[in-house]
Amino acid sequence: MAYLLTADGGTESIRARVYDLKGNCLGTSAVPYQTDFKPGRVEQNPEDWWANFVRAAREAIREAGVNADGIEAICYATTCCTVVALDENGRALRPAIMWMDVRAHQEAHDVLATGDEALLLNGAGQGPVSAEWMIPKALWLKRNEPQTFAKAHRICEYQDFLTYRLTGTWAASLDNAGLRWHYRSRAGGWASSLLAALDLSELELKWPERVVAPGDVIGTLTSAAANELGLSANVKVIQGGADALIGMIGLGVHKPGQLAMITGSSHLQFGVTESPIHAPGVWGSYADIVYPDRWIVEGGQTSTGSIINWLSRLKGAPLDFDDLNRKAAALEPGCDGLIVQDHFQGNRTPHTDPLSRGAIVGLTLGHEMHHVFRAIMEGIGFGTRAILDAFRSAGYAGEEMTVGGGAAGSDLWLQIHADTAGIPVRVPASPDAPSTGSAVLAGVGAGHFATIDEGIKAMVHAGRLIKPRADSVARYDEIYAKYAALYPALKEVLA
Repeated sequence: MAYLLTADGGTESIRARVYDLKGNCLGTSAVPYQTDFKPGRVEQNPEDWWANFVRAAREAIREAGVNADGIEAICYATTCCTVVALDENGRALRPAIMWMDVRAHQEAHDVLATGDEALLLNGAGQGPVSAEWMIPKALWLKRNEPQTFAKAHRICEYQDFLTYRLTGTWAASLDNAGLRWHYRSRAGGWASSLLAALDLSELELKWPERVVAPGDVIGTLTSAAANELGLSANVKVIQGGADALIGMIGLGVHKPGQLAMITGSSHLQFGVTESPIHAPGVWGSYADIVYPDRWIVEGGQTSTGSIINWLSRLKGAPLDFDDLNRKAAALEPGCDGLIVQDHFQGNRTPHTDPLSRGAIVGLTLGHEMHHVFRAIMEGIGFGTRAILDAFRSAGYAGEEMTVGGGAAGSDLWLQIHADTAGIPVRVPASPDAPSTGSAVLAGVGAGHFATIDEGIKAMVHAGRLIKPRADSVARYDEIYAKYAALYPALKEVLA
């Protein structure tokens, strides 16, 4: 029997899973790691990624009860824009700057000010550019930690760090590079003129030279990596990419006109097109970064599930989700006057404002924890609707949205998303989209499927459909108008 090992390197933990060629998950293990939060700054230790991946992989294989010799290929999805500065041996020179870290907001402004043609990907050249992305963060390093920048042999991402530790090969994913490094596969590759305008040309020499498309073989395990994992050195390592984009594959969203939403610490919304779409408030279109000969349009929310985690930290104890969901479900839409702006770590789209902040508006002494809990879900739902509205204005409208990740485990959250967006929400049989997508890519790279589309047909299976409720849709239309008014009002206050 042939088996596939995957990893999903998220914000809170790394999860390893073992799959068969029918898409069945046979074993799984998640190992959390430490994340250091400061206002606008978020960091992790890359050595934790590797140590926890090894531990999770061994535990997943043991739980699956399969012979390790049957593992044919490994593929992994990781957080995107988690930037690492590495020496020649792949050791970190400083903590990794996490994807949600927005310290580089001035650098993002400076990137946009160049007016370079590569910025077509950012709101049709009108921007804004996000402080989360690779080039602003690398520019911040050069300006603020010049010794680290000069010493760095490679400046790359979580994905590329794992690739080097597994294979001894420096390679970047076309998915990450095309999505966040302004790499354009159909327009000359690296954005050299953009780097030159920023006095950052040396960054191109610090990026991995190879750019590998998802599903292609990078190499095989080094003997050291094989020994740590308890696997054969013949195991193939297959290129993955950004967790949310690989999650599109795991959700089976691969045809033009489909919508995907990947949920977790953040939400990301994607569509597939046969031709590029560039418009204000929409990121993309990115050519070939997931599927050959197709473009991806994108929106995203920086803080979603992470706001629920914040609420738990604020309480000082784990939340009783059973009790909260039961009480929150009994509330009417609007939570007795509460509205939450979901910008707790800035806004990704449609405003792309790293300095925007979260807000809870309408509090009274009569509100309890379950009111705030539901209002957070509603605020996140409104944030999603704002992105889908921007898609529609750009000419891309989906009739239903396929959802994977943490929110897919909550019936209440799924219903709120359907009601605030006003469209049906679909959940596949396996909502663990990045892992399932990685398994599909591993199957392609191992030679079991000729194309990613063929792998989706074999490994991704239909699930359930949540329909919007007409009365709730009408009520949320009224509340959404108030939510939309919060951003311009609070922008003036917070300035």
